[in-house]
Amino acid sequence: MITLSEGAIEALCSGNGGNDAVLQLLSIRKIDGGSGPARFRVMMSDGRHTMSSFMLCTQLNCMAEDNRLASNCIVLLKRHVTNVLRDGRRVVIIMELDVLKPAEGVNGRIGNPTAYSEGLNKAPQQAPPPTTPAVPASRPPLQAQTGNESPASFLPPVNRTVSKDFVKKPAVAALPGGPAKVVPIASLNPYLSKWTIRVRVTNKSNIRTWSNSRGDGKLFSMEIVDESGEIRVTGFNQEVDKYFELIEVGKVYYITKGSLKVANKQYTSVKNDYEITLNGETSIVPCEDNSDVPKMQCDFISIGDLEKKDKDAIVDIIGVCKSVDEVTRLTTKTNREVSKRTLNLMDTSGKIVSLTLWGEEAEQFDGASQPVVAVKGAKVSDFGGRSLSASYSSTLMINPDIPEAYKLRGWYDKEGHSMDGESLTELRSGGGVGNTNWKTLSDVKTEHLGHGEKADYYTCIGTIVYLRKENCLYQACPSQECNKKVVDQQNGMFRCEKCDKEFPNFKYRLILSANISDYGDNQWVTCFQESAEAILGQNAAYIGQLKDSNEAAFDEIFQQANFNTFVFRNRVKLETYNDESRIKATVMDVKPVDHKDYSKRLIMNIRKMATK
Repeated sequence: MITLSEGAIEALCSGNGGNDAVLQLLSIRKIDGGSGPARFRVMMSDGRHTMSSFMLCTQLNCMAEDNRLASNCIVLLKRHVTNVLRDGRRVVIIMELDVLKPAEGVNGRIGNPTAYSEGLNKAPQQAPPPTTPAVPASRPPLQAQTGNESPASFLPPVNRTVSKDFVKKPAVAALPGGPAKVVPIASLNPYLSKWTIRVRVTNKSNIRTWSNSRGDGKLFSMEIVDESGEIRVTGFNQEVDKYFELIEVGKVYYITKGSLKVANKQYTSVKNDYEITLNGETSIVPCEDNSDVPKMQCDFISIGDLEKKDKDAIVDIIGVCKSVDEVTRLTTKTNREVSKRTLNLMDTSGKIVSLTLWGEEAEQFDGASQPVVAVKGAKVSDFGGRSLSASYSSTLMINPDIPEAYKLRGWYDKEGHSMDGESLTELRSGGGVGNTNWKTLSDVKTEHLGHGEKADYYTCIGTIVYLRKENCLYQACPSQECNKKVVDQQNGMFRCEKCDKEFPNFKYRLILSANISDYGDNQWVTCFQESAEAILGQNAAYIGQLKDSNEAAFDEIFQQANFNTFVFRNRVKLETYNDESRIKATVMDVKPVDHKDYSKRLIMNIRKMATK
């Protein structure tokens, strides 16, 4: 039989703790949150007293909405925080609780609890001597009293013994403005004016700027965590100058005051209904005692479960880096060059998914030792089955110091390294086996790929049979974010019409036309910078230098590239030019053939045909 924790309500009302208390939920009521999320107000009983000033944190709303919290159920209060309102009333925010016994298994209210009133229920340790109160003439006489009874004797008897299990000193931060009580992130809401949190910074963005009709500005954001949850913080303009250099990822800080508003889920993957904006009253002070503040809060899902996730879903993932591609450079729609690297992650599900890193993370990543990689806030794509991308708001961790990483490392070293795995992404490093849209070149023509409204993509094994070296290079703008062709001014300067500038130099870029063939057909394809460099085995700058200084060596590069076989991922689309329609094939990716995986795919195809 479950016994309620008598005395817990009194301990909660006095601010002396109350965690691990067994209570009975007497009633629960939904309160409209206006523009924010709804809140649930709860009345609890410890068998002796009741209190109605309990509130569920928004993260627990699902328990009320699923009817797991219903009148008369027995719960275990595991974590909470007590907020004191301006009028002195206390509100207990429930951050974590377990249902010990559902409502249908409880036979009504336990005991005869009375409402706890902090002022009335504080009986003195020793009764004062009997006195006869003075009665004003305008007040009617009191009822007669017998003996030495005092007014306190008419109150219900109260046992003043409070179990030491419910006594806990609140955390206090020693800040420059004086001591302040530390509250957990989960208790923050727009109606709480004074608060201090002790948090660890898990991610910090670069400074971003903007300019519009209203003026110029800058901002940065960071993600912070404590034992109760996480939240996103943004600073603008003056706060950027004041705090950006101070904040270090991985360090712990006391943060006092800031504006809270409903979070825009479009720009953050942080699991909190609110976000903080730094303002002129904000104070951020480093905290030296930080051993009990968690380093990260992740809700990892299995790679095998990614197939159930919708496109653009945000997930936390962890896996061993089974293989890694080289860094490539690509040009965005805004003509900005960015670095890109693809990893292939595997976990205990035996499934493999590709993860794309960008920018500095792509350039600095070292996968030689097959590290454990964890990503918080990766974006799910349905391009080629299932794949992941780490955006600017994601947090990348290499060999993190967390139990999940140690467990995964042990599994992979013992048995995982010998498994081939099944890819969820259609093209793994080396042209791996997966759900790739494999086609022969004759299939592309017979199936009329590219003739629809949208372009078609396919993967094939092809051999280079001819490379057109004429006009394979052009002189491009040297600006990092521009690759437009420049015009030689014949005076030592080169003009870029897009940038509207003249430069004393240029950079070479490749646009290579190649004919590829397999056993059934051949096709002309266009290869841009990265794919052309992969086929030729040299970078554009070196090839351009040879073209200007050593034509024989330049020709030799093209001769050496002929009759090499690669895995091509191509895009095909019917285009019309000068009233003539023809299929244009563009190489999106090119890799050497992994003959082990290629042979496995052929064997799989043979088995499928044998069973028909």
